[in-house]
Amino acid sequence: MKKFILTSAIAFATLFASAQNFMVVTTYDGDQEETMDMLTQNLGFGYAINGTWTVGLIQNGEDVDGETIYDMWGRYNLKNNMYVSLQAPKEEMMDNLTVGIGYSFNVWKGLNVEPNYSMGLKEDENEEREGTFNLGLSYRF
Repeated sequence: MKKFILTSAIAFATLFASAQNFMVVTTYDGDQEETMDMLTQNLGFGYAINGTWTVGLIQNGEDVDGETIYDMWGRYNLKNNMYVSLQAPKEEMMDNLTVGIGYSFNVWKGLNVEPNYSMGLKEDENEEREGTFNLGLSYRF
């Protein structure tokens, strides 16, 4: 795990040198208390590899010890500001993979409002797949 973190840190350090492809994303969480946690609970950072692919890490709550859990996420940009997204934890990736589709509305320069719908690929213990509608924000540098 330490090698993964060190390799990731070195990779991100070299990617910051060309920050024009850097992206910050978050999802509005109405279940949170009326604080900044509504926006910062699911804060993530990504790097646009090219015009269509973006990859990064995103917060996904806290574990039992109070440490922040990070998921890996990716986005494939389709035509007309639509995108397909993937999000998966570092352990048991295929069992907890989430797929979504969304639309990006450009509000001001690099700031976007992004409504999206996402759903897990595997069924839960009740043999159901429950999807969620999310309202996200992103800023591309």
